[in-house]
Amino acid sequence: MIYKPAGVPLDGLRRVNLLPEELEALRLMDLEDLTQEDAAERMGISRSTFQRIVAQARRQVALALIEGAALIIEGAAVDRSPSHPRQ
Repeated sequence: MIYKPAGVPLDGLRRVNLLPEELEALRLMDLEDLTQEDAAERMGISRSTFQRIVAQARRQVALALIEGAALIIEGAAVDRSPSHPRQ
């Protein structure tokens, strides 16, 4: 899955990768509102590892947004269930 600025060809953009575990960390922290401890447990990793993953994910997303880069979500299987209202 690729998110990029509208009207800009992909071949002219810097690409920023977001790994599946980074996307999952963002989902658990920012959409599910889990604590780092609960999110880490759900992912089967230590809290410190989870903290590193979510920090890297947030850096990548911020970089793409601020620099207008393409955000490449690797191996994305996005849950589009209606459990969270879109804003």
